[in-house]
Amino acid sequence: MAPKVCNTALEAVSIIESGETLWTHSMGATPKVLLDALAQHALTREDLTLLQLHTECAESLSAPELKGHLRHRCFFGGLPTRELLQQGDADYVPIFLSEVPKLFRSGEQRIDTAIVQVSPPDKHGICSLGISVEASLAACQVAGKIIAHINPLMPRTHGDGFIHYDKFAAVYTQSEPLPQHPLAASDPTSVAIGQNVAKLVRDGDCLQMGIGAIPDAVLSCLTEHKDLGVHTELFSDGVLNLVELGVINNKRKKVHTGKTVTGFALGSQRLYDYVDDNPSVVFMDIEQVNDTSIIRKNPNVMAINSALQVDISGQICADSLGTKIYSGVGGQMDFIRGAGLSEGGRSVIALPSTAASGKVSRISTVLSPGAGVVTTRAHVHYIVTEYGIANLRGKSLRERARALIDIAHPDFREQLAQEAFDVWGLTV
Repeated sequence: MAPKVCNTALEAVSIIESGETLWTHSMGATPKVLLDALAQHALTREDLTLLQLHTECAESLSAPELKGHLRHRCFFGGLPTRELLQQGDADYVPIFLSEVPKLFRSGEQRIDTAIVQVSPPDKHGICSLGISVEASLAACQVAGKIIAHINPLMPRTHGDGFIHYDKFAAVYTQSEPLPQHPLAASDPTSVAIGQNVAKLVRDGDCLQMGIGAIPDAVLSCLTEHKDLGVHTELFSDGVLNLVELGVINNKRKKVHTGKTVTGFALGSQRLYDYVDDNPSVVFMDIEQVNDTSIIRKNPNVMAINSALQVDISGQICADSLGTKIYSGVGGQMDFIRGAGLSEGGRSVIALPSTAASGKVSRISTVLSPGAGVVTTRAHVHYIVTEYGIANLRGKSLRERARALIDIAHPDFREQLAQEAFDVWGLTV
C-alpha cells in the first residue's frame, strides 16, 4: 500500500498517537525536519517515548514544555539529551551497541513508529537509509509504522540499509543539508597521542576508531603505512584521506575483502559525496558490524577507542562523569573483545592525561563514585596518553599501576604513587 504523501513535516508526524514508543534515525541521518515537527505535535499528545542513539541537531525535542508529553530513552547520550539525562528527565539504557538491534528484533523493546531520513526511491521503489544504518534498519523491520523524510541530499549507500517506498506509512519530501563534522583542529596533546598510537599500528592492520581530535590525529600519522583495512562503526574524513592515498585498501581483510565496512558516516560533504553510490563502502546493520564473532575473523584488528577516566588497575569509564551520564557504552567493548580474539589483534584506549584545563588527572587511583565500568581491567590492553604507552596485558595490579603512573601527567605522578600505596597497598 502506498504511503500517505504529506505537504508538511507536521502532517507526516500527526499519525503518532499518545502512548507510542518511537525510534528516531540517529547520527548524521537524524531526521531533524521531522523531529522539529514532532516537538510541536508532541504537545498535543501524552506519554510518548523516544528511543535513540546519538542524535544531531535535535535540540527542539529537549524543550522543558515537552515534559509529560515526550520522554527520551537513550542508548547513547549526546548534546541534545545530555542535560536531560543528568537532571533525571531522560532515561539511559546501558547496552552494547551490537545488542540494540537484537533488543528490537527479539520483541523485548516495542517500537510503534520509526522516524527516518532516506534517499529518494530508485527505479525499483527502493530508498536507502543513507549515511546511517546503525540500529535503524532493525527498528524499521519491527515498527508498526514508518514515517520517512525523503531527502534528495541524502546519499544512496550500498549495504543493508534498503527500504521499499511502500513500507512507509507517511512521507514528506524536502531537501535539507546533512550535519557536517569537518576534521578536528589539531592541538599538541592530540598530536602527541596520535603519534604514540600510530607506533602500535602495523602494516596490514584492520582499523576501528571513532571521531574527534584524537582519532583524526592517529589517522594523520598513518600516511606511510601500507595495506590497512577498515571495519568500524564510524567512517570519517580521516579514514577517507587514507583511502585516497592508497594506505587503506582493505586487501588483507578476510571478511569483506577490498571493502570498507561501517555502520554510519559522519564528516564533511566530501565524505558524503564519496560514499554516495560507492560499492567499495558497505553500510551494514550494527548487529553485524559490531558482532565480535565477525570482527575476530579479520586478522590484526586494531581497535582504537577513548575514555573519560581510567583507574590504576585498568578499569575504563567511558559513559559517565561519576553518576552523571555523558555518552554511552556504545561499541567499545564489542571491538575491544573482537580485537582481543583476532589473530594478532590489539586494542587501545587513548585519552589526554588531564581534564578540566589540567586540574584533574584522567588516570586516577580509583574511579569516581558511580562511574560506569565500560571496559573491564581484564579486557584492557594498551592505554595511551600524550606521555606514552602502557601495555597492561598480562600485567599484575602493581605493574599496571606503575605503567599508568608513568604515562600520567607529571604533576600527578607523585600523588598517584602515594595513593596507590595508601588505597591499594601497592608499592610502585
